[in-house]
Amino acid sequence: MRTVAEEKKSGAPSGTLALAFHETIADMVEAGCTLCRERTGIAAAALSGGVFQNLLLADMCRRRLENRGFTVLMHSLVPANDGGIALGQSVVAMHMLHKM
Repeated sequence: MRTVAEEKKSGAPSGTLALAFHETIADMVEAGCTLCRERTGIAAAALSGGVFQNLLLADMCRRRLENRGFTVLMHSLVPANDGGIALGQSVVAMHMLHKM
């Protein structure tokens, strides 16, 4: 973030800074998943949560991970954010009601 702030002060275009920010986050996701795979042997990565509603970031991460041999799991029918949590809570509540 410090670098982004310094480049902004130097007059760098916002679009360039935004892309650099997204690339940095994608680098971090890739590094984290790679480290986890090295430690566990698990080669699947689930990209979930509201941050992955950002289509640019989600696509950058997916492509990077697939290029490194990961199986990438992403939402397709249920939202990646709180909507997915609400759906899961509803399923649990219905299950609990039917057990009564």
